[in-house]
Amino acid sequence: MREFENPNRWDKVAQHYEKTAHPFTARFAEAALATVSLTSHSRVLDVATGTGALAHAAARMGAQVTAVDFSAGMIARVAAAGLPNVDARVMDGQALALPDASFDAVFSIFGVIMFPDWRKGLVEMARVTRPGGYGVIATWQEQGAATFLLLGQIRRTLFPERENMTMPAGVKAMSDPEELAHELVEAGYRAPRIDRVTFDYHLDVGMLDDPEMLFGMSHDWVALSDEEKVAVIAEARRLAGDQAILPIPSTALIGVAER
Repeated sequence: MREFENPNRWDKVAQHYEKTAHPFTARFAEAALATVSLTSHSRVLDVATGTGALAHAAARMGAQVTAVDFSAGMIARVAAAGLPNVDARVMDGQALALPDASFDAVFSIFGVIMFPDWRKGLVEMARVTRPGGYGVIATWQEQGAATFLLLGQIRRTLFPERENMTMPAGVKAMSDPEELAHELVEAGYRAPRIDRVTFDYHLDVGMLDDPEMLFGMSHDWVALSDEEKVAVIAEARRLAGDQAILPIPSTALIGVAER
């Protein structure tokens, strides 16, 4: 099992994720929310919610939100915000324990793309979307984003003979706009629209002191020797130079389609 497929691993990093990744993914969540119109009567589902970047933003807009994730640690962070219109539940996004056609809008912000059976995740999203409702998914382009993108760039610099960074199958399959549109239609949606959105991930260079926390979810970090890991961190520090924050431009595709 890869680290990102292990709920126990996500449980352990939930608080760190909320501090470092949540503010970054929240920017993409807001871009995704801008693709649909929500009201206080809207029923919204956030699949693989993480620490709730999308769920909290939708709730602040007044929507009634159900947020699900397979990690109890992540769900605990969502619930800790105490928003009365957010129902946070531990649930497998590949087999949603939710009725058919029960949501006006179903989102997954960099969640379904990580699933072992990501196509089943998309089908489940479509199943619980009401006719005339919307499904919205955010996915990275093939080289990933944030620390995954930085690690891949450094690996190609230091170890050019190695294979390119190993991304989850869902990311690889949906990293092209036409392919993402195709997969949304295959899942049961129609009339997909795909937008590219880029934001900088701001890497606190001090976090390089704990590289296992930064890179430990990536097989391409785990596969390195101790000596190679030291070289990767040295290269990251070289790239940062005198900066306390290293910006990493990261591009996502946001797909929205009607049920």
